[in-house]
Amino acid sequence: MGAENLRERWATLTRCVCDGARLMVGQGNYDTYVAHIRKTHPDQQPMTATEFFRERQNARFGVGGRGGFRCC
Repeated sequence: MGAENLRERWATLTRCVCDGARLMVGQGNYDTYVAHIRKTHPDQQPMTATEFFRERQNARFGVGGRGGFRCC
């Protein structure tokens, strides 16, 4: 196994772990969201990264009567 292949595998593993951690705390991947919006809803403008973060936080914690998860 060459150094380049090992580097690529390490980068992939790191990306997967980070994506999984984001999903566990209710923060999806912004780049995946943008790709989805552009592919399936080309007439819509994607949210900015800040708007996306806020929307995910609000969905997680039930802001605006959306249910959400609360630990306390």
